[in-house]
Parts: sequence; C-alpha cells; structure tokens
Amino acid sequence: MEITLEAVEQVMEQTGVDYKAAKEALLDNDGDVEAAIKSIQPATSDLSEDIKSMMDKLKKKVEEGNVDRVQIKKDDEVLLSVPLNVGIVGGIVGLATAPFALIAGSLAAFGFGCRLVILKKDGTTDEIV
Repeated sequence: MEITLEAVEQVMEQTGVDYKAAKEALLDNDGDVEAAIKSIQPATSDLSEDIKSMMDKLKKKVEEGNVDRVQIKKDDEVLLSVPLNVGIVGGIVGLATAPFALIAGSLAAFGFGCRLVILKKDGTTDEIV
C-alpha cells in the first residue's frame, strides 16, 4: 500500500485535519481516500454538535439579559473576549449573528479544553459547559 502526497492532501482538504491525522487515516484505511475521509468526519461532526450546543446555551443566557461580555478561556488564559451589548447584539428580538459566529468559529479553532465564560454586568460569571 502506497500513500501518496496527493491522497494525503485530498484528505486534508476534505476534512480540515493536519498532515499527520490525514496520513494515519489513510494508513488505517489501506490508502482508500474516501474511507479515510469517512473515518475522520464523524469526529468532526461531533465537535460541531458540541459547539452548536454551547452556542444555543449562550444565546439563551444573552436573551435572559445581564450579559456584558463573553470570553473563551483555556486554563486561566483569555483567548478571546467579545463584548455583548445591545448595540452589538441588536436587541433580544433580532440577535445579530456576527458575535455568535465569531465565538463559534473561535471555539472550533481553539478546540476543546476551552471554556466559554459569561461575564455579567453585576460582576459575576457563569461558565457554559
């Protein structure tokens, strides 16, 4: 079984994984590109489902009000901090998608091990798990 660079690149493009993960998937699937892609995609879809769930929880908290800022933290380091005020969010009726898309994209980029923390106007915090 020969794993070509072209096959590795094709798996990388289709799934968004790095070189090592693409090559391992090809090795596990005897060089079959389609099987390698299918073996990687369930893990990727699980990630997107978890992020979607977190974003739904975040939107509910914002609708409840009293949210000042949302932070993505890894350990104690703040990776992203997004202010959420009425001007940005656009009111409860018409929630703007831009801040939420930014947060969801950041969660996907930074991966798991990150926490989504809500800073409230009264100074308290909530963590979305």
